[in-house]
Amino acid sequence: MEKIRHVSNLLIAIVFGILVILFWQEGGLHAVLRLKPYQLPLPKEIIAALVDNFAVIMVHTRYTMIEALTGIILGSCAGFLLAVITTVYPKWGGGGLTLVTAFNAIPMIAMAPIMNNWFGMDMGSKTAVVTMFTMAPMAINAYRGLSVLRPFALDLMHSYAADKKTIFLKLRLPNCIPNVMTAMKINTTVGLMAAIISEFFVSHHGIGFELSTVLKLSQMSLGWAYIVDSAICGIMLYGIVSVVERYAIKWHASQR
Repeated sequence: MEKIRHVSNLLIAIVFGILVILFWQEGGLHAVLRLKPYQLPLPKEIIAALVDNFAVIMVHTRYTMIEALTGIILGSCAGFLLAVITTVYPKWGGGGLTLVTAFNAIPMIAMAPIMNNWFGMDMGSKTAVVTMFTMAPMAINAYRGLSVLRPFALDLMHSYAADKKTIFLKLRLPNCIPNVMTAMKINTTVGLMAAIISEFFVSHHGIGFELSTVLKLSQMSLGWAYIVDSAICGIMLYGIVSVVERYAIKWHASQR
């Protein structure tokens, strides 16, 4: 019954998406939004631009994905480590968690050019931006999973005379896995967005660089092709994390 409901929801989403695209292709969006065809290309034109420039788009997509994935991994690992330190040593880690949260409040569009000035025009500066903006979601979610335990679970461990290491490995760590997966879902979106925004300012490669360039040249169809490409990349990353989550936490209520 549960599988049938999931399949039906998926089919509804697909049908709705197809209807929107058909409505767009027939000029419905242009009429509603009062846009000209050169302002919003038709889906057929976007697909044609994507096919004609596929090889070039894939080169820049690979560059951006390397930046995003590297930054997501580094930022997530650093955020998780900070969450562990904060849990084990609250007095020392609390300030770090607050600092990371404060950094996360800085607008991404403001921090990207600063990081570019620090680390140069190469891939390192974009990776640094992604790392910075993926630390906080992981640190906050992982800390919550490590510290907010089920009622009486900690008391039960104490009743068995479990030491801190055993409590961490047997209770805190399993309890935080759902929170870690939630943070990874957030970071797939945030990380890719941070990489693309960073490329807008100073770069010679990547989706953001190409998107900025073609829009300046008023090549709207190609610009939308890069937008579609980035959306597909984001969906793929999110989907991979969702599949891993399904098998990693089968025991959790969210997967039942």
